Amino acid sequence: MPILMIVLLFGVMYFMMIRPQQRKRREAEQMQRSIGAGDEVVTIGGLYGTVTGVDDETVMLEVAPGVQTRYARPAIARVIKPVERVETVQDEVEVKE
Repeated sequence: MPILMIVLLFGVMYFMMIRPQQRKRREAEQMQRSIGAGDEVVTIGGLYGTVTGVDDETVMLEVAPGVQTRYARPAIARVIKPVERVETVQDEVEVKE
């Protein structure tokens, strides 16, 4: 009976913790592989920029007109969609009113 409880505990931990983390990691890796020039992204540090160049290991971002920085691909947290930017601006306007 105690062995069955241990096996059940590990099974629950796998399905509740390990498997969802693996899925999120795979999705993040796929997103980082699909980044291309012209995409607007946010880094893990919160820096917004536009992708100007892509290499095997790095991504060049234009963070201001004429200012380019180089980041490792895993440092890209997400790609911003045009709809997401509009919603953010609308939320900011509603907060100010």
